[in-house]
Amino acid sequence: MTPNFDELIGPEVDRAERERLRKVHELLVTAGAPEELPPHLEAGPTLAMTLAKPHKPARRRVALLAAAISLLALAFLGGYLAGNHGGGLATGQTTQLDGTKAAPTALASLKLLPEDASGNLPMTLTATGLPKLGRGWYYEVYLVRNGKIFAPCGWFVSKGVDHGVDVTLNAPYDLQRGDTWIVAKHFWRSRTPGADVLRPNV
Repeated sequence: MTPNFDELIGPEVDRAERERLRKVHELLVTAGAPEELPPHLEAGPTLAMTLAKPHKPARRRVALLAAAISLLALAFLGGYLAGNHGGGLATGQTTQLDGTKAAPTALASLKLLPEDASGNLPMTLTATGLPKLGRGWYYEVYLVRNGKIFAPCGWFVSKGVDHGVDVTLNAPYDLQRGDTWIVAKHFWRSRTPGADVLRPNV
C-alpha cells in the first residue's frame, strides 16, 4: 500500500518545501519497495565474517602505498646527503676569494668536491695574482668558523703574480653552515698564520 503524500506531510509545511518533498515522494513511489535481503544477509554478520582476513586487493593497496612512501623518503634522504655535508654545505659550492692589502691583485675561487671514500671533503683552489714568497714561506688555506680560524686544509706555493695556481686540497672535518675559508701566508717555523692574502668576497 502506497502512503498518501498529504497524510505524510501536514499543512504547516510551506509551499516551496512541500513541492520539493512531493517530487521526492513520487520518485520513491516510482522506484518501488526494495528487494528482500537474501537469508544469509538477513541474519546479519557472523563471527566468521568478522574474523575473516581482509581481501587481497586491500592488502595490496596498503603494500603499494607503503612502498611509495618508502621510495619517497629514500629519494629525499639521498638528495639531502648528496647535496649536503655536515651542516649543509652543498657539494659543488664555490666560494669566491678577493685579495687583501697583502696581495691586492690576487683573486681565487674554492670549490667543494664530492666526499671521497674515506669521508674527507676534497676541494680545488684556483688562484691568480699571488706573489712568490721568500724561502721558508708558503700559502696555507684555513677553514674559518664563527669568524675565527678553525683548522688548516692544505698548503701550496706560487711562482709569482703572473702564474696561476690550481691545487686540490682537503677538508677532513664535518663542515657546518656558515663555514668559509681564507688563504694566509705561513712561515714554516711559525705556530700562527701570517697575513691574510685572500678572504671571502662578501
